[in-house]
Amino acid sequence: MDFVEVVARLRAAGCVFAEDEARLLLGQSGDLAGMVERRVAGEPLEYVLGWAEFAGRRFVVAPGVFVPRHRTELLVRLAVGFAHDKAVVLDLCCGSGALGATVAAELPGIELHAADVEPAAVDCARQNVPGEVYQGDLYAPLPAILRGRVDVLIANVPYVPTDDVALMPPEARDHEPRVALDGGADGLDVLRRVVAEAPVWLAPGGHVLFEASERQSAAAVAEVRRAGLAASVEEDDELGATVVVGLREH
Repeated sequence: MDFVEVVARLRAAGCVFAEDEARLLLGQSGDLAGMVERRVAGEPLEYVLGWAEFAGRRFVVAPGVFVPRHRTELLVRLAVGFAHDKAVVLDLCCGSGALGATVAAELPGIELHAADVEPAAVDCARQNVPGEVYQGDLYAPLPAILRGRVDVLIANVPYVPTDDVALMPPEARDHEPRVALDGGADGLDVLRRVVAEAPVWLAPGGHVLFEASERQSAAAVAEVRRAGLAASVEEDDELGATVVVGLREH
């Protein structure tokens, strides 16, 4: 199977970037025909390749693991700005661990911890994260020694309202774990849980950051303030990203 044939198969399956995908698939070792069949059947390209590119780096991903989104680079950029080279950084709902690992690549001296409830995500994160990775629900698996010590808390929480999950692209809704997408009736269920307990884990002057949609930002800010944190919103129109930031002032 050559480049032209692969492109034709991908294009016929509706792949918008057929040429780019064909080059990536042809650059992989292994069963090319099998990889093309998986992609044509609708499996996310990242699962087929076994990696995802995020912020200019490649990270291991596998079926059943949330694929990091380009827009989330805003969240990581902000986290790097809030951290320092000896900071304690926590990547909650870490998925593949790409976010925390990117912060660590930018600031190699940080103490990085990550956690996710999904076993498949934890397996991937342990291949990507230069730090401890825990399996469990939000803060539950974390060691008590982290309480009051976290300088930067990244929480890439699910924020798609339940009724909107069915409207997502098939690659996401049919392949990625529902727990990584569904944020409850208004999309803020997990966010509320993260924010409510964040002050217990944040160090004085520490920040918690999470994505939301633009239309959710006001409600998300209200939750942050309800937890006793100062709140602000950062946006990047080019990325289409909205990040809500909470600050423990003292």
